[in-house]
Amino acid sequence: MKGLRLLAILLFFSTGLWAQDKPLTIENYYKIKWGHAEEFIALWKKNHYRLLKKLQEKGDVLSIKAEAPVLHSGEDTRWDFKVTLTFKTEHLALDYSIVDPYKKQLFPDQESYLKAEQQRFELVIAHWDVPVETIPLN
Repeated sequence: MKGLRLLAILLFFSTGLWAQDKPLTIENYYKIKWGHAEEFIALWKKNHYRLLKKLQEKGDVLSIKAEAPVLHSGEDTRWDFKVTLTFKTEHLALDYSIVDPYKKQLFPDQESYLKAEQQRFELVIAHWDVPVETIPLN
Protein backbone atom coordinates (compact mmCIF):
# COMPACT_ATOMS: atom_id res chain seq x y z
CA MET A 1 0.00 0.00 0.00
CA LYS A 2 2.80 2.39 0.81
CA GLY A 3 4.30 1.39 -2.54
CA LEU A 4 1.31 2.83 -4.39
CA ARG A 5 1.48 5.99 -2.33
CA LEU A 6 5.19 6.26 -3.03
CA LEU A 7 4.54 5.81 -6.75
CA ALA A 8 1.92 8.58 -6.69
CA ILE A 9 4.31 10.85 -4.83
CA LEU A 10 7.14 10.14 -7.27
CA LEU A 11 4.83 10.94 -10.18
CA PHE A 12 3.80 14.11 -8.35
CA PHE A 13 7.43 15.16 -7.94
CA SER A 14 8.25 14.35 -11.54
CA THR A 15 5.53 16.67 -12.82
CA GLY A 16 7.21 19.65 -11.17
CA LEU A 17 4.13 20.48 -9.08
CA TRP A 18 5.91 20.10 -5.75
CA ALA A 19 6.60 23.29 -3.81
CA GLN A 20 6.90 22.90 -0.05
CA ASP A 21 5.18 26.14 0.93
CA LYS A 22 1.66 25.57 -0.37
CA PRO A 23 -1.15 23.29 0.84
CA LEU A 24 -1.56 19.84 -0.65
CA THR A 25 -4.77 17.84 -0.87
CA ILE A 26 -4.57 14.07 -1.05
CA GLU A 27 -7.49 11.73 -1.66
CA ASN A 28 -6.98 8.37 0.07
CA TYR A 29 -9.06 5.53 -1.40
CA TYR A 30 -9.68 2.18 0.30
CA LYS A 31 -11.15 -0.94 -1.26
CA ILE A 32 -12.25 -3.24 1.55
CA LYS A 33 -13.09 -6.95 1.64
CA TRP A 34 -16.79 -7.42 0.89
CA GLY A 35 -18.94 -7.07 4.00
CA HIS A 36 -16.21 -5.47 6.13
CA ALA A 37 -16.43 -1.77 5.23
CA GLU A 38 -18.22 -0.82 8.45
CA GLU A 39 -15.62 -2.66 10.54
CA PHE A 40 -12.79 -0.95 8.64
CA ILE A 41 -14.35 2.51 9.05
CA ALA A 42 -14.92 1.92 12.78
CA LEU A 43 -11.25 0.94 13.23
CA TRP A 44 -10.13 3.90 11.09
CA LYS A 45 -12.16 6.29 13.23
CA LYS A 46 -10.95 4.71 16.47
CA ASN A 47 -7.26 4.92 15.57
CA HIS A 48 -6.20 6.87 12.50
CA TYR A 49 -8.81 9.63 12.67
CA ARG A 50 -7.71 10.48 16.21
CA LEU A 51 -4.15 10.97 14.95
CA LEU A 52 -5.35 13.15 12.07
CA LYS A 53 -7.43 15.27 14.49
CA LYS A 54 -4.25 15.90 16.53
CA LEU A 55 -2.51 17.06 13.35
CA GLN A 56 -5.48 19.31 12.62
CA GLU A 57 -5.37 20.78 16.13
CA LYS A 58 -1.65 21.47 15.64
CA GLY A 59 -2.36 23.13 12.28
CA ASP A 60 -0.51 20.62 10.09
CA VAL A 61 -3.79 19.36 8.57
CA LEU A 62 -6.24 22.00 7.37
CA SER A 63 -9.22 19.75 6.63
CA ILE A 64 -10.38 16.15 6.90
CA LYS A 65 -13.33 14.79 4.94
CA ALA A 66 -14.51 11.18 4.76
CA GLU A 67 -16.90 9.74 2.18
CA ALA A 68 -18.41 6.42 1.16
CA PRO A 69 -20.21 5.71 -2.11
CA VAL A 70 -23.98 5.35 -2.01
CA LEU A 71 -23.87 2.61 -4.66
CA HIS A 72 -20.98 0.35 -5.58
CA SER A 73 -19.54 0.27 -9.07
CA GLY A 74 -17.95 -2.69 -10.77
CA GLU A 75 -15.39 -4.74 -8.85
CA ASP A 76 -12.46 -3.37 -10.85
CA THR A 77 -13.33 0.27 -10.13
CA ARG A 78 -15.00 0.13 -6.73
CA TRP A 79 -13.81 1.82 -3.59
CA ASP A 80 -15.51 1.69 -0.20
CA PHE A 81 -14.06 4.60 1.74
CA LYS A 82 -12.36 7.84 0.75
CA VAL A 83 -10.61 10.32 2.99
CA THR A 84 -9.63 13.72 1.63
CA LEU A 85 -6.92 15.48 3.59
CA THR A 86 -5.57 18.95 3.00
CA PHE A 87 -2.19 19.48 4.59
CA LYS A 88 -0.77 22.91 5.45
CA THR A 89 2.26 22.25 3.25
CA GLU A 90 3.31 19.65 0.74
CA HIS A 91 6.29 18.79 2.91
CA LEU A 92 3.98 17.85 5.82
CA ALA A 93 1.74 15.80 3.52
CA LEU A 94 4.67 13.65 2.47
CA ASP A 95 6.16 13.20 5.96
CA TYR A 96 4.92 9.84 7.27
CA SER A 97 6.45 10.47 10.69
CA ILE A 98 4.32 13.50 11.64
CA VAL A 99 1.85 11.28 13.55
CA ASP A 100 4.57 9.46 15.52
CA PRO A 101 4.65 11.90 18.49
CA TYR A 102 0.93 11.32 19.09
CA LYS A 103 0.81 7.51 18.89
CA LYS A 104 2.01 6.88 22.45
CA GLN A 105 0.09 9.87 23.78
CA LEU A 106 -3.24 8.74 22.32
CA PHE A 107 -2.63 5.01 22.59
CA PRO A 108 -0.68 4.19 25.76
CA ASP A 109 -1.51 0.49 25.26
CA GLN A 110 0.64 0.15 22.16
CA GLU A 111 0.06 -3.58 21.91
CA SER A 112 -3.73 -3.11 21.56
CA TYR A 113 -3.24 -0.21 19.16
CA LEU A 114 -0.91 -2.20 16.89
CA LYS A 115 -3.24 -5.19 16.96
CA ALA A 116 -6.22 -3.01 15.92
CA GLU A 117 -4.17 -1.40 13.14
CA GLN A 118 -3.10 -4.83 11.91
CA GLN A 119 -6.76 -5.88 11.83
CA ARG A 120 -7.69 -2.70 9.92
CA PHE A 121 -5.08 -3.33 7.24
CA GLU A 122 -6.00 -7.00 6.92
CA LEU A 123 -9.43 -5.81 5.74
CA VAL A 124 -7.93 -3.77 2.89
CA ILE A 125 -7.87 -5.23 -0.62
CA ALA A 126 -6.36 -2.10 -2.19
CA HIS A 127 -5.39 1.41 -1.14
CA TRP A 128 -4.22 4.33 -3.24
CA ASP A 129 -3.49 8.00 -2.58
CA VAL A 130 -4.03 10.67 -5.18
CA PRO A 131 -2.56 14.17 -4.78
CA VAL A 132 -5.04 16.56 -6.37
CA GLU A 133 -5.17 20.23 -7.24
CA THR A 134 -8.04 22.58 -7.82
CA ILE A 135 -8.48 23.70 -11.41
CA PRO A 136 -9.78 27.29 -11.69
CA LEU A 137 -12.87 27.36 -13.91
CA ASN A 138 -13.00 31.12 -14.46
